[in-house]
Amino acid sequence: MSYTTTAFPDGFLWGASTSAYQVEGAAYEDGKKASQQDIINQNNYRERGFATAEVTSDHYHHFREDVALMAEMGLKAYRFSIAWSRVIPDGTGAVNPAGLKFYHDLIDELLAHDIEPIVTLYHYDLPWALVERYGGWISRQVVDDFEAYARLIITEFRDQVKYWTTINEQSIIVQYWTQKCYIPEEYRGDNQLRYQINHHMNLAHAIACNLVHELVPGGMVGSVIGYSPIYPLTARAEDVMAAQNAHDLRNGYYLDIYFKGKYTDSAMAYLERHGLAPKIEPGDMELIASGTSDMLGINYYASECAKACPDDGTREMRWNGVNLTGKKGDISGFETHPGFYEMCKNPLLDTNDWDWAIDPVGLEYLLRDIWMRYGKPLMVCENGLGAFDTLEADGTVHDPYRIDYLERHIAAMKRAMDYGVQMLAYCPWSALDLLSTSNGVKKRYGFIYVDRTDDDPRACRRYRKDSFAWYRDVIARNGAGLTL
Repeated sequence: MSYTTTAFPDGFLWGASTSAYQVEGAAYEDGKKASQQDIINQNNYRERGFATAEVTSDHYHHFREDVALMAEMGLKAYRFSIAWSRVIPDGTGAVNPAGLKFYHDLIDELLAHDIEPIVTLYHYDLPWALVERYGGWISRQVVDDFEAYARLIITEFRDQVKYWTTINEQSIIVQYWTQKCYIPEEYRGDNQLRYQINHHMNLAHAIACNLVHELVPGGMVGSVIGYSPIYPLTARAEDVMAAQNAHDLRNGYYLDIYFKGKYTDSAMAYLERHGLAPKIEPGDMELIASGTSDMLGINYYASECAKACPDDGTREMRWNGVNLTGKKGDISGFETHPGFYEMCKNPLLDTNDWDWAIDPVGLEYLLRDIWMRYGKPLMVCENGLGAFDTLEADGTVHDPYRIDYLERHIAAMKRAMDYGVQMLAYCPWSALDLLSTSNGVKKRYGFIYVDRTDDDPRACRRYRKDSFAWYRDVIARNGAGLTL
């Protein structure tokens, strides 16, 4: 059945996204000190040959050029994060004026080009000093230190930034905690700490929401969740129940906190039964309930599939694997929770080279489902196709596969809007090529090609991909006329 999109509402924010440590580089310049991602990516380079975070796309030195390219593309919004270790290098204490100046200059440049800044306070890059001092997010001390950081940033930019997002992808941090946090070896066998870290982040999220409401008249704030709808492998009742269990632990457990101020009952029952539940101190849940979210940012790349996993005493609990090679089928395994669910490959969907299912309808499904459950405005903060792009000799980059992926996802989002879902923005990943969290720079997402390799940052020269011109045309038409 064909479907042709009509124009999006006036004021809809067509944008794109990045994050600080993945795009800025300048990891040790102008007073900035290391974040945990600088250390993690140094290890990734030694062990796997993936690029470090020292240069990435060198956005720190190219931001005016990059904003000009965003304006040429027609972007109405740019979602980015602020690096805590750039503005408070030791995590606490002295503020780095050069770090604040960079973000002032960036936001001024965006506003000069009529591009709305959407600021994320935290995107995986905790100051390394706090990891050394007390273990980072493992310790409750981080909540107080995050509050001081968030108050600084929100106060500093409250007159220029309306849209604030708090912590990027808590659900993904739980699943891939050693990639998104630096976890010392002695703690890696204690899976309860995954959920303890998440609880500390929930406290930090609530505090940030309250600060935006206190300090930013008319501001809107919410979290950004990494979200995958979960389908049952078959219509067998056991598989359907497994998909429900997986949804409750992997999705509902986070959304219920943001919008109901409580942990999902079924997920907490499972965690308590297996000794994984977070330690909750008096007053914690009252604080969490006070931090009302005005909206939700959604990072969607792929749907997932689950099947029944009987607890017969022979299977061990494990979390989702990862594909580090970009060769289909090289994923290292699937998440297993005996007696609750087991994730698995969906045999009905194709995947990208990193084994992520390609499922535009999944975006329509999750948007409608979240809207029905919570009734809050939504924005897509990440959505994109990682691929091995090729820079041709004439400076062109032909990426029809990315255009096809994004076109189908935009149409799916519009179908959800036609059924009543309120969408604020669409900010695909990514504005320009950057450092992938787990796959280096060879896995490319951007509309703008950055000429570098994992081994050699070169000059990071920028080139417009075919998708750049395509997205410019979509924005110029306000999304009308996509026929699928």
